[in-house]
Amino acid sequence: MNLIVAVDKNWAIGKNNKMMWSIPADMRFFREKTTGHVIVMGRKTLESFPNGLPLKQRTNIVLTANRDYRVKGAMVVNTMDELLERLRAYEPQDIFVIGGESIYRQLLPYCDTAYITKIDHAYDADTYFPNLDELPEWTMTEVSEEQTSFDLEFVFSKYEKI
Repeated sequence: MNLIVAVDKNWAIGKNNKMMWSIPADMRFFREKTTGHVIVMGRKTLESFPNGLPLKQRTNIVLTANRDYRVKGAMVVNTMDELLERLRAYEPQDIFVIGGESIYRQLLPYCDTAYITKIDHAYDADTYFPNLDELPEWTMTEVSEEQTSFDLEFVFSKYEKI
């Protein structure tokens, strides 16, 4: 299973259920990686999308404890066991975990590849992704040349579980 996330230099991913940056190249990278695949997210991540709607051209699966939650165009599951059972129908390389913080933390042990956009800036944040540089089972296997969007410098990196 894969995960995909953009982080700042402190591995922050958001504040008040919003991303703190807008980098067109990162959004393009996300689209290219996830289109045609399965994306797994929490309810708050889904609700942060435009109009709170699932992303097109992807199989959207939402994990939420709210048993009454329904959304057109997405599968809703209520437990980790139910999610893992549902994911068995797909090839692991076709699954992308896309957030938020608690979903990333719960599913990180099941992932073997992480696509991380690293932004060279520190933001005031309230949600964070685990720092893969501090986890001995993860190693960075690829990193792009540094790129710039507006005044932000960033790289695309790939981590793999050893």
